[in-house]
Amino acid sequence: MRTPTTTPAQAAGMIRRDQDLLLRRIEGLSEDELRAPYDVTAGPLGDFCDSLHDLVAHVLMWDEITLAVLRDARAGRLHWSLDPRWETAEIGRALNLGGVEAGRRIPSELVLHRFHTVGDALVDEISRYDEETWTDPSTGAGFDGGIGALAEYVSTTPDGILFAHAARHLQPVSA
Repeated sequence: MRTPTTTPAQAAGMIRRDQDLLLRRIEGLSEDELRAPYDVTAGPLGDFCDSLHDLVAHVLMWDEITLAVLRDARAGRLHWSLDPRWETAEIGRALNLGGVEAGRRIPSELVLHRFHTVGDALVDEISRYDEETWTDPSTGAGFDGGIGALAEYVSTTPDGILFAHAARHLQPVSA
């Protein structure tokens, strides 16, 4: 059985810190500055972001999926993204490309509005749990280890970084 390594308060705090890291990086930037070329650190599937606007859209898409996974689990359902057919590098790359492309069609102001709204909802969703329900296997809609293990699973980057998606991509680019 999977055991979460965090408490709900720790997980919510880590998510909030990651969101704030990205928000501090883009604070005060204009639409043109957000869309200007920017080298972000490419994770295993991350070479599709050309700007900070793209990075916000990318992190936002995965936060939306994470939120849906947790809400579905609370309703006793496993989210579509947990089906093995969706958990391949090829499909992950397609989701990444599609999410960034969709974000490019939306003004930065609205992408940021969505980012704030989804981020608040994600932190709120995790904060609904106390430490007992976080580790209770019955709370994960059949996912081994309960809602806490599920939240950690869906919030870990392919290279193993937990609750730090934006931070992963904002690391300095290697020469």
